[in-house]
Amino acid sequence: MALRMSPRCLHLSSKARSVAAVGLMPNRRSASTAPAQASNLPQATMDDIHREASLPNADPSAESATAGLVNGHVPYMVATYVRPPPMFEKGEGCYLWDVENRRYLDFTAGIAVNALGHCDPGMSNLLAQQGRTLIHTSNLYHNPWTGELSKLMIDKTRASGSMQAASKAFICNSGSEANEAALKFARKVGKVLDPSGHKHEILSFHNSFHGRTMGSLSATPNPKYQAPFSPILPGFKYGHFNDIASLSSLITKNTCGVIIEPIQGEGGVNVATPQFLQALRTHCNNVGAVLIFDEIQCGLSRTGTLWAHQHLPESAHPDILTTAKALGNGFPVGATLVNEDVAQKIVTGDHGTTFGGNPLACRLAHYCFSRLSDPELQAGVLTKEKVFRRHFDKLRHRFPNIVKEVRGRGLILGLQLGRDPAPLVTAARERGLLVITCGKDTLRFVPPLIISENEIEEGMGVLQEAMRVVFEEGEKIRGTDSSGDAQEPRRGMVS
Repeated sequence: MALRMSPRCLHLSSKARSVAAVGLMPNRRSASTAPAQASNLPQATMDDIHREASLPNADPSAESATAGLVNGHVPYMVATYVRPPPMFEKGEGCYLWDVENRRYLDFTAGIAVNALGHCDPGMSNLLAQQGRTLIHTSNLYHNPWTGELSKLMIDKTRASGSMQAASKAFICNSGSEANEAALKFARKVGKVLDPSGHKHEILSFHNSFHGRTMGSLSATPNPKYQAPFSPILPGFKYGHFNDIASLSSLITKNTCGVIIEPIQGEGGVNVATPQFLQALRTHCNNVGAVLIFDEIQCGLSRTGTLWAHQHLPESAHPDILTTAKALGNGFPVGATLVNEDVAQKIVTGDHGTTFGGNPLACRLAHYCFSRLSDPELQAGVLTKEKVFRRHFDKLRHRFPNIVKEVRGRGLILGLQLGRDPAPLVTAARERGLLVITCGKDTLRFVPPLIISENEIEEGMGVLQEAMRVVFEEGEKIRGTDSSGDAQEPRRGMVS
């Protein structure tokens, strides 16, 4: 990877040359016997010189142009995230460039969002074209693209073998909004079936992540996220992922809905077994509850099929399916697909959105969905999964006490480690590779689906070198972990 020197690095390098010159300059009084003069630079400066000279993408220092920009912005931003030092300003394909023109290979895709890569040319052209035509009208009026997107999603979903009962779509702005709609729809179904209001309970599962809004947060059973905003909404119950035996006590006549990620992304790339998903469907059928599949992260061909549940028999399909992230490839858009039984219970005024379904978002999503539903792209995902797994096997052989397990399908993969991955994330970033974590001590791999095998080889080579430095040499790494949607400060982080 090419070495690009930042202004700060050039400044430090000039200092280093001055130090070297001083050290080589003989003492005029005794040139033959005088020892080299020690540097009068602070040790911290010398450490920065050594570090920035030895790393292709050393994190910008506190005195860099990047830090100046960040420090000028921070006072005006709510501190909801702890971010690493680089500031990105350009992207193309599977690469990002920071404001100091250093290039990074991106294995994160904006947390499984940029499935078509950064600044996809076709999408960029449509963005400009539709931006000159019509951006927003509100849902008080018809526009061509909301209906076109809805039809495309329903038709392609059914043709793929997924959710055969898919009937209608509600278009919104984000994953949290898609899940909020799903939870409201489940509550409405319960109210129609039991006007007394007793049928209102919703079941979700530990290690799930469904969003930050109050409904989706209530379905995310992690005290770390819920406690600051308690009390959460009433009626939510929590079960253990893949625990079939517990379902009979959790899903009762008072249950109106069950929400589950077929592959838990934020929770550690945990894959639901087909038997568990089938059991959920059976229990929901027995009590008249709505089954919701949250495929916001694992759907849209990330597993090599259009939807992650596509391998299931029709008897295990959901009543509601939620999606977002890759649907807009970075542009805010989400969708909630429902079957006819659910759709018939939702009437005018039950739900709505001001921006959801606007012609700009829907035209872009129509393009993205068309691209992502391509069988050739899906076949490529499965081929690239094999490349990743081959490298994971090599890492397990090289670091047998560190690499514990590989989980996931397609290009949503988790590498379970026996150590805190935060220093590894920093070491990889400073060598030009972006990776994120999830769950407990797990590296998460959710690259753009268009990534090439050569780019995978490049990135995994960087990762192996970072692991060598961190786990074999024990180099002290400073920096910030990146854990995605549910980010929190971790050991070794700086704010």
